[in-house]
Amino acid sequence: MREWMIASAISTETELDELETEAKKYVRECQREAASELLSVVNIELDEAAKLIDELAYNVAAKDELLDISSALRSSYDAGRKDIIAAIRKTLRITARENSAERQSLLNWFNAEMVKNDERFNSKLFTDTPQSPLNVPVVAAIYSDNTRLLDGREVLNACFDINFDRDKSIVAFGEDVGAIGDVNQGFAGLQNKYGDLRITDTGIREATIIGQGMGLAMRGLRPIAEIQYLDYLLYAMTVLSDDIASLSYRTRGGQKAPLIIRTRGHRLEGIWHSGSPMGLILNAMRGFHICVPRNMTQAAGMYNTLLRGDEPALVIESLNGYRLKEKLPDNVGEFTVPLGKAEILKNGADVTVVSYGSTLRIVLEAAAELEKMDIHIEVIDPQTLYPFDTDNVCGNSLKKTSKLLVIDEDVPGAASAYITQKIVETENGYYALDAQPRTLTAKEHRPPYGSDGDYFSKPSVDDVIETVYAMMNEANPVKYPAIF
Repeated sequence: MREWMIASAISTETELDELETEAKKYVRECQREAASELLSVVNIELDEAAKLIDELAYNVAAKDELLDISSALRSSYDAGRKDIIAAIRKTLRITARENSAERQSLLNWFNAEMVKNDERFNSKLFTDTPQSPLNVPVVAAIYSDNTRLLDGREVLNACFDINFDRDKSIVAFGEDVGAIGDVNQGFAGLQNKYGDLRITDTGIREATIIGQGMGLAMRGLRPIAEIQYLDYLLYAMTVLSDDIASLSYRTRGGQKAPLIIRTRGHRLEGIWHSGSPMGLILNAMRGFHICVPRNMTQAAGMYNTLLRGDEPALVIESLNGYRLKEKLPDNVGEFTVPLGKAEILKNGADVTVVSYGSTLRIVLEAAAELEKMDIHIEVIDPQTLYPFDTDNVCGNSLKKTSKLLVIDEDVPGAASAYITQKIVETENGYYALDAQPRTLTAKEHRPPYGSDGDYFSKPSVDDVIETVYAMMNEANPVKYPAIF
């Protein structure tokens, strides 16, 4: 850049040298000013904490030990908030058996500071603005006597068509998205209608597609970046995790990139087009909304929500659902599916079964056969994995069934472990259990080729039936004798 500016006579070498010198001086001054300002605030907090520890010390048996803590805190070089909080925590541990007004004052101060520190260090994973997709009004899907039954892909196509007409800032791009309307025809015919600037084909470069999407989103457009198959998200993971997922957090909500990533995965046959690396996604992409619709109508409602919000999201469509018939909502471009809201698809009192995406069709098929065996499962679709079940639907279900089965197409200990932790720990489901929570997952490898490969590597209807039955056998072996 420097050489180009000199060659183009934009500036001389002397002028650039002076500019660089002034810039470095300005940056150093800003650094010193910021450090001085922070230090003065921290020193006030340190002094308050040390005084509270001293006041407590003169009212407990461990006086000398507490005075040593406050003295060490005051004399520590370049103390930070870590040192202050660590000193208080140690003081509170030492005086755990005390019940004095001085200890309560220290505890109150500590709790107030921890609230502030949570805001300082652990907030703004999302932008948390009124425009968040979590605040988009819920609009129910409307059906009438004239409602048509279409392929799932046609429901998506109608949804995209209406949204592109509604909002001129929406653009879409990816491999085969433009001319042929993507490999599953969700954008079929829309490039001809809206032009190749808004609906565009790209090269086979997933990292570039996501980088393009981030740049467009940060500049005010509403991009939908398509990754052709979920397995190929791996090639863009650096940008997804390091850049987009962390953007709001590392700028304290100052910057945002409301990029929607559209992809498809889960059940099909073959090593590279049917994977479900959800554990990887959940661990690497905190800062994204992770949407796992069970069909294309739910996917359309999620797109309607996300396109009216201002935060990044990943929507994983069910790969084998594009040609299954679904009802086309009369308000296909307006109805919304709220994020974080689990849905009970089937009521039951024996076992709570939680799954998502394509596997739900397997679960519902198994449920019909289980009913013939006098076993009634409650089937719950979380709909989004991040956020997960904000209304405690799964935890409340466990109060009724006392048994939990999480079914997933990811490898063992991945997304199923995440879901189980959310239900058992975050939703306090542990206290409702009267049996070990179970998971039913894919095998530890990629799915082999062919229908046999799918059957022997991912949960099947038989697997679901027999796993649920085994749980009931454990609870009541007389009524449910062992099958094998």
